[in-house]
Amino acid sequence: MGASAIREILKVVSRPGMVSLAGGIPSPQAFPMELMAELTASVLERHGETAFQYGTTEGYMPLREALVGYLHTLGIESTAEKINITSGSQGTLDGIAKILISPGDVIAVEAPTYLGALQSFNPYEPTYAQIETDADGVIPESMEEVIRKSRPKMVYLVPTFQNPTGRTIPLERRKQIAQIAIRTNTLVIEDDPYGQLRYEGEFISPIYPFAPDHVIYCGTMSKVFSPGLRVGFNLAPALLAEWMVKAKQGVDLHTSSFSQALAAEFLNGGHLARHIPKIIDLYKPRLNALVQAMEESLPDTYTWIKPDGGMFVWAEGPEDLDAVALYAVATQHYNVAYVPGTYFYAKPGSGKNTMRLNFTMADEATLKSAVGKLGEAIRTT
Repeated sequence: MGASAIREILKVVSRPGMVSLAGGIPSPQAFPMELMAELTASVLERHGETAFQYGTTEGYMPLREALVGYLHTLGIESTAEKINITSGSQGTLDGIAKILISPGDVIAVEAPTYLGALQSFNPYEPTYAQIETDADGVIPESMEEVIRKSRPKMVYLVPTFQNPTGRTIPLERRKQIAQIAIRTNTLVIEDDPYGQLRYEGEFISPIYPFAPDHVIYCGTMSKVFSPGLRVGFNLAPALLAEWMVKAKQGVDLHTSSFSQALAAEFLNGGHLARHIPKIIDLYKPRLNALVQAMEESLPDTYTWIKPDGGMFVWAEGPEDLDAVALYAVATQHYNVAYVPGTYFYAKPGSGKNTMRLNFTMADEATLKSAVGKLGEAIRTT
């Protein structure tokens, strides 16, 4: 086990005057605070003592039933009994690691990939095989080659508005990935925390419907309701779902009953459909402001692709850039923080010239000012 590099970075962010482009944190302005008293009253009235009692490890049934309808809007058909609730999607990743990974097992991941997944997997001592990516995310041919050469225990993907790159895998590639999983009998972990945060373009189906017997779908309420409530969920092949429940029993018995009841009322009241447009109206101008500021303030040697949604923009500098060294200059002398991209690679030393920029936690004027200072830091190093 090791300390999260991002968590350590966030300690610096707490310094007075520091502007953070670092965290992957939803804005508090995106929380439906005006609903919380109403939702709490509904929980007390409709659920009573059960919202404060121990519950089943699989999850609170009213929430599991509500999630059936939510998943239907994503093109995923399920029953409540097939849905398991976890403490955030991180709880799903921990359960998967606990039951599947033995020392030396190979896990195939995107290059770069979500750091939190690596943190969940690392205590069980796997090795990693990196799948090549481009502007459209995972390259299916590379995935198939990695599977053929490495025989991984599983493939971990964030297909939509990926953390850290913001990239989205197109529909045809998703179908290819599903067919590869079926053909090679490979398990795919589909982590989907950002799919509802779409500002441009059309909805793209998750991978899960194309290969339900070979995919574990991970979802969360953190980005569309409240991260602090720690409500996640998953759909997994039956045998794996059974073992994930057993693994969870030894960790926390079950996810907070009260949090689950609040989430159930949020979904059953139709609040999610009305709230997501409010989140988009908040974040879309911030994304636009960040990208415009990058165009105005960063050197021509830096490149990026504006994502259609999510919370991040991924930038690549010249080959000789040391983004960790630049981070020290930016934080110490310009009060601007970001996350050096090298931390998101399973292979140490990769991506030294990359950085992840977050736009959800600052308003447009602050983003413009922060990127301007980042540009100054780049020019002085």
